[in-house]
Amino acid sequence: MKVVVADNAGFCFGVKRAIALTREVVKRKQIVYSLGPLIHNPQVVEALRKEGVKVISKIDGTEEGVVVIRSHGVPPQIVRKARQKGLEVVDATCPFVKETQNFVKMLGDEGYKVVIVGDKDHPEVKGLLGYAEKAVVVNGADEAKKIRDKQIGVVSQTTQSTSKLTSVVDVLLKKVEELRIFNTVCSATAGRQESAKKVAKNVDAMVVVGGYNSGNTRRLYDICKAICSCCYHIERAEEIEKEWFKECKVVGVTAGASTPDYVIKEVCKTLGDM
Repeated sequence: MKVVVADNAGFCFGVKRAIALTREVVKRKQIVYSLGPLIHNPQVVEALRKEGVKVISKIDGTEEGVVVIRSHGVPPQIVRKARQKGLEVVDATCPFVKETQNFVKMLGDEGYKVVIVGDKDHPEVKGLLGYAEKAVVVNGADEAKKIRDKQIGVVSQTTQSTSKLTSVVDVLLKKVEELRIFNTVCSATAGRQESAKKVAKNVDAMVVVGGYNSGNTRRLYDICKAICSCCYHIERAEEIEKEWFKECKVVGVTAGASTPDYVIKEVCKTLGDM
């Protein structure tokens, strides 16, 4: 069975940066905390735990050490609270997310109702909401129809699809008097999605590798599934079942932004050995 890997698969710049910053802190041999999982990949989070990085859900009760802000970012008040407690803060927020945070703050300061296109339960979106008082989350065109304000600024969760952002904007254009739009879908996300589409069109089956709690991986799966009906989302090579590929001659592989290269290689080897 032939295995075809998408050109843009696996670790993005923001994830690599977050891991590198965290490991630099670990080298100092201080108490190191990650405020939430650093990235949405359990294998990487477990590896960092073994190196000394403890995942915490809140800073209450943490009185010393270094707190690493994960790649998804957090509301600004959490950073202020950590510093007020005397904790050292290392900000590993993805630069693309940081840029989106700045846009949200600017739009809010200028009086716009901020519409964030994304998943309201995703940590990146929860963080973005902290940068403007008048901010709401919509997850598609249907939810955008409920917006009533006349002066609106729009941003997107960085790992959303451009098509979802466009569908929301199309609705709002017909309703508002003033609309400002910042396309904050990161270039790495867009490239990963396009290369996955290209592979999915030319294979018998598709395997999407990444954390089950990874939003960008789930979107990759949805995109591939719409093109190639024989599509599977896995975290590790051990999950692959031979029966999935009985009738397959060519299988495609892509991976989310938090998936390390070694996991992708293990998946490809397992598929290639079939």
